[in-house]
Amino acid sequence: MYAVIKTGGKQLKVSKGDFIKIEKIKGDIGESVNFEEVLLVHDEKGIRVGNPFIPDVKVSGHIIEQGKNRKIIVFKKKRRKNYRRKRGHRQLFTKVMIDEIISNQKLEELEK
Repeated sequence: MYAVIKTGGKQLKVSKGDFIKIEKIKGDIGESVNFEEVLLVHDEKGIRVGNPFIPDVKVSGHIIEQGKNRKIIVFKKKRRKNYRRKRGHRQLFTKVMIDEIISNQKLEELEK
């Protein structure tokens, strides 16, 4: 079973037990996170594609780490004009472990 979620302007294919590195989201280490914007789900029923999202499915996980990625260098140059600019930054990220993909049927079973 896997799902495609949208977070941080990107689409990621996730399944239970995966570790994903995404754009920084608010939260402390160990805190649970829910991704409501699910674009596609593949389960025992088959493949379901949202329009644009699937309303009865969500992906839950918890935060493992908050940090900064390695430095990215942005170098601009125009030849023969003595123009050179060197910039760089370290992008913030959040590492999340996916706990489960919850569909509407599982939600109904949990409520009972």
